[in-house]
Amino acid sequence: MHLKTFIEQSKSLMKLAYPILIAQLIQNLMSFADTVMAGRVSATDMAAVAVASSIWLPLILTIYGVIIALSSIVSQLAGAKQFQNIAKMTYQTAWIALTLGLFLIALYYLATPLFIEQLTIEKELKTLIFDYLGFIVWGAPGFCLYLVLRNYCEGLSFTRPTMIISVIGLLINIPANYIFIYGKLGAPALGGAGCGVATAIVYWAMFFGMLIYTFVSKKLAQAPLFQKAYWPQWYEIKNVLKLGIPIALSLLFEVSLFAVVAILLTPFGAQVVASHQIALNFSSLVFMVPLSLAMAVTIKVGFAVGNKKYQQAKEFCFNSILFGLLLAIFTAILTFVFRYQIAAIYTHDQDVINLAAGLMFLAVLYQFSDTIQVISAGALRGYKDTKSVLYITFVSYWLVGLTVGLILGLTDWVIPKIGPYGFWIGFISGLSTAAILLGLRLRVIQKRLEQNIANINTP
Repeated sequence: MHLKTFIEQSKSLMKLAYPILIAQLIQNLMSFADTVMAGRVSATDMAAVAVASSIWLPLILTIYGVIIALSSIVSQLAGAKQFQNIAKMTYQTAWIALTLGLFLIALYYLATPLFIEQLTIEKELKTLIFDYLGFIVWGAPGFCLYLVLRNYCEGLSFTRPTMIISVIGLLINIPANYIFIYGKLGAPALGGAGCGVATAIVYWAMFFGMLIYTFVSKKLAQAPLFQKAYWPQWYEIKNVLKLGIPIALSLLFEVSLFAVVAILLTPFGAQVVASHQIALNFSSLVFMVPLSLAMAVTIKVGFAVGNKKYQQAKEFCFNSILFGLLLAIFTAILTFVFRYQIAAIYTHDQDVINLAAGLMFLAVLYQFSDTIQVISAGALRGYKDTKSVLYITFVSYWLVGLTVGLILGLTDWVIPKIGPYGFWIGFISGLSTAAILLGLRLRVIQKRLEQNIANINTP
């Protein structure tokens, strides 16, 4: 019976997760296309895209963290059959998203000129970075609203639209890059900054594509969005922010940790930084698998909790982590066996390949703890327990992971300093700490619900 339940729940999880996974990979393909097509103009243009993206990504990921709270809200409402409240909460999230999108535009004009001036880089590179950000920022409101509609659909267990809209986005992105980077069809040749125009167009296209889908889809008829509009309601907005802000900060802690480590490694030279980036880039691609599972777990757990099927939610958490670990064994074996070949895809420098392969061996080890921590965090979002995720990720990544990395990588306190290997051991330490603490927190939440049920049933 346990095996049958595991197989059934794993199939159900994959049905939800695979469209999310494909959508995530397509997003990476868009970034890859931007880098390659800008690089065809010049190394300066490629560098401008890389630097501007590193500024843009933390901002948009933080907003994404706020909006993703909607999927757990919608899934719990759907589980409780409170379909009449789903549109109201979606509209409240949309008001937040629109405000944040407009805020990014204002931030660009107020803060970016001052920030760019502080960068000690050549003038042409500064101009390209400034122009790229100036173009892409106008797509921010569209992308934020797209995320609202995406999480509305995913909260109702419809993840395939996310995949389809992402494919459409990629199909628009490449020709738009071609037109605005190289100046085709009468458009000005903007170089790397043209990627910003193309991405802004893609953002709005994805929003309108998702808007049309939500308007015409009969599958969403049980929770219609367009029968009644809702003005901002501060109480409900506060509830969304209460869930979303901890998720956003958790994402920011994770992204900023890897950015800080890249900076700390610069004194070791270009080869070390390049090796680190290769191992990190490939690990990020592999991470899309457990991350997609975690997003699906949020939906499944939220629906079960909303339906007051707490035992089912508990079983789903356990089986999802087990299924994730089975997939991690597969990806870890592939990473270990082909680590040199994978590194060789990125570079022909044999020293860089050897160091990157060594770091990827450590990446093999952290795939298991990474899987446990991300799926546990996804499950906790399904339970609407996001503050604990914030505290645990801060302690695990910054107090444990970074501290271990600094001690082993830059000092001789424990062993002679081992540079990038020390920081990757720090990653393993931080992710393992997060896996343990998030797993314990998940058990606490489940026991608390079991106790509440026991108290209700006690005469």
